Amino acid sequence: MSNTTAIQRPRFLAGQKLISYIFLVFLSALCIFPFFIMVINATRFNADILKGFTIAPGEAFVQNFNSLFSDRNIPILRAMGNSVFIATCAAFLTTYFSAMTAYGIYMYRFKLRKVSYNFIMIVMMVPTQVAALGFFKMVIDLNLLDTYYPLIIPAIAAPVVFFFMLQYMQSVLPFEIVESARIDGANEFRTFNQIVMPILSPAVALQAIFSFVGNWNNYFMPALLINSKNKKTIPILIAQLRSADYMKFDMGKVYMLICIAIIPLVVIYLILSRHIIRGVTMGSVKG
Repeated sequence: MSNTTAIQRPRFLAGQKLISYIFLVFLSALCIFPFFIMVINATRFNADILKGFTIAPGEAFVQNFNSLFSDRNIPILRAMGNSVFIATCAAFLTTYFSAMTAYGIYMYRFKLRKVSYNFIMIVMMVPTQVAALGFFKMVIDLNLLDTYYPLIIPAIAAPVVFFFMLQYMQSVLPFEIVESARIDGANEFRTFNQIVMPILSPAVALQAIFSFVGNWNNYFMPALLINSKNKKTIPILIAQLRSADYMKFDMGKVYMLICIAIIPLVVIYLILSRHIIRGVTMGSVKG
């Protein structure tokens, strides 16, 4: 009886493994399918897209590409540069200062520590749109309208990123490492930059990806604050194409712009994902 059970158990585990792989492949296909549609439609004429979806690529890739880059009302390269600049600066400020704030809450035992933590958690619950009107008025009063400062500087205050960094710090950062650095004569900034930040690199990489994607896709605030044609970002251009006259509305052109717009996101993910994988591997080895 025991021998039969011993034979059936590996078969049962193998069956579970096969079902898991099938389910994961199915989920992966669901995630990839929208990108597949986007790439296929970027190669098709507008009239063909309106007829319905097909898995076969079209013959309009070059025409859509040339039509997009020849449109003087769509400064795509300038918009790409603007979006990269804003998203990169915001991602850096978000991750660095959120990690620094989490370090202060985690390492120091000051009187208002709990109050500060609770205040940040309360701010995290407030949607951005609720404060948009007041923020817009403040931008006008500071004469910062049609500049990038209101899109970048507020990234310093990111309660969600702070919370994630604090949780990660509590699991991977022993107090002894920081105390040893202090005993060796390192000041707080050197300790944070040279010791703490490398330990937090997986969390920093993950939040940098999320922050970059969030700021890259941000349409609400840039559309509210940016007026100049040369300062517009990619989401504004996509909305500008989609809001064109119905008779001149070119879906192939829109899909081509979206395809080009996701290239920096893929590049950023490929650059930073290795840090995330390395962090997960290190954590499993330590475990």
